[in-house]
Amino acid sequence: MGVLLAPLFGIYLMIVFSAPPEAPPPAVTDTIVLLPDEDGRVGSVVVTSASGGEQTLDTAYATVDVNEEGVLEARVEDPATIQAQYGALLSATPPQPKSFTVTFEAGSSDQLTPVSLRTIDELKEFLQGRPAPEISIIGHTDRVGSDADNDVLSLARAKAVQQLIEQMGVEAQSLESSGRGEREPIVATADKVSEVRNRRVEINIR
Repeated sequence: MGVLLAPLFGIYLMIVFSAPPEAPPPAVTDTIVLLPDEDGRVGSVVVTSASGGEQTLDTAYATVDVNEEGVLEARVEDPATIQAQYGALLSATPPQPKSFTVTFEAGSSDQLTPVSLRTIDELKEFLQGRPAPEISIIGHTDRVGSDADNDVLSLARAKAVQQLIEQMGVEAQSLESSGRGEREPIVATADKVSEVRNRRVEINIR
């Protein structure tokens, strides 16, 4: 701001003038936040802009703002700030899908291996915190037995797991079982080879 005294017919006039206002900074058009998964693990993402800027996010709650000129500004927020700013949006986000795998004793359609009994306990605990899940159950076999018999066996295993889930009192939005026989082994083996990792049921939850 400045002041100019200008004489006019013996009278001094005071003329006040000011510098033009500074242009506002470019507006932020996008904000990217890297969130940890349910286990606290963090991946990484590379953010690029049209102006050629690039920023790698690989820390939980790392954040980058992109303004209308394509300039990137990175920072790390704390969980409380993210919750305060985006809590409503995060609560509307569907939960991440999760998968469990259980294995069966050779030739059995209902006898789980000991380690899989613990997996069933973990599955039950998980489902207690997942309202109205969509559950897909897929049974598999190893290469012992005929193709036709293994198709029947794989479906029977899937149905056995479905029954266990129903007994947990889970109110699923959908609960479907299917059998793939010996078509999709975890471990490729010759015919007639018994392999516990292939005698499995996969439980996929959304």
